[in-house]
Amino acid sequence: MDTRLVWALKCLGGIWTLPNTAIGLILGSAGLPFGAHMHLSTRECALVFHGWPWGPGGAITFGNVIVHTGNSLDSPCLTYATRAGRAQEAHIRLGDHERAHVFQYMVLGVLFLPVYGLCGGVSVRNPFERAADRYALTGRGWWPLGRIRV
Repeated sequence: MDTRLVWALKCLGGIWTLPNTAIGLILGSAGLPFGAHMHLSTRECALVFHGWPWGPGGAITFGNVIVHTGNSLDSPCLTYATRAGRAQEAHIRLGDHERAHVFQYMVLGVLFLPVYGLCGGVSVRNPFERAADRYALTGRGWWPLGRIRV
């Protein structure tokens, strides 16, 4: 696909998911006075807040914002299927998993959170989580409902 078209689609997707990105900015910014720091990651297509001081650990994505409790998205983590005992898969890079969610948000925009919730929320049953794990394992297949390639 033409790189100009990919760039244009990413820009449109970023605009379409702006309300979700605003949620991420508010959430991430709340951690800044408590030691969190942020940087723009072109690799993840997102503004990343590292060292977020609350929560059980890991990362969560809202639009083009990733809020992360650790210091690097290069951290290895288990897939949802491995954690649930359904499979024995290789560790994945956390940033790759979260980048898949950024792409998913850019397609569904303001509809992402309701659709994600209806699909099972944060669980191995959710096709959005399984697709993000697949993408982190293989570099392909971030979209759970058919074929979209970017």
